[in-house]
Amino acid sequence: MRRFFRNGHYAGFMTRQYAKGIAKREEILQVALRLIAERGYTAATIRELAEAVNLSKTGLLHHFGTKEELFAEILDRRDALASDLVVPLETYSASDLAETLSQAIRGNQEVAGLVQLYVRFSNEATDPDHPAHKHFAARYNAVRAELTSVFARLEAEGSMRLHADPESTATLLVATLDGLQTQWLFDPSIDMAKHVDRFMLMAGEFLGAEREVNQ
Repeated sequence: MRRFFRNGHYAGFMTRQYAKGIAKREEILQVALRLIAERGYTAATIRELAEAVNLSKTGLLHHFGTKEELFAEILDRRDALASDLVVPLETYSASDLAETLSQAIRGNQEVAGLVQLYVRFSNEATDPDHPAHKHFAARYNAVRAELTSVFARLEAEGSMRLHADPESTATLLVATLDGLQTQWLFDPSIDMAKHVDRFMLMAGEFLGAEREVNQ
């Protein structure tokens, strides 16, 4: 046993175990994204997720700690995958931003289960004692800050004349996006992309770039 530790075998063993753990977490997240998108937040149970990756319920939660941490990571992974598909926001023109928002909300309509997860989980997390409360508070702060920066830059560059200050515009945009998703879960006939497009036109004037409203 001493030779096992002294020769570095223990360190190698732990490195391999760590790598296996990371790979299993990745597999769980990929499967969870697919199952929740297909079946919805309530239909895809922790037990079903565990069975899909050949683990017990306890074994699955061993990789994430709690159900809430697992769901938070699923949403983070969804955001990460979406951000990989677009160029950085700091390079966007006003029309680029409007088009990207419309495309993103259209994409959400294809994964109703993940929208359901986001809407219900974020609502539950408004309770300060909820395990994901700090996660969502930080997420909202980061999104508002990034959008505020984008709107401020667009206005400073002269490509968009806002009807309110950048921070207020960003806050209202986030409220619009979240509110539309909630309404859409009640009534899937709502064209979320069209309403996002109209919000952008109401938010300010596009200077030097025409933007047609999605009819």
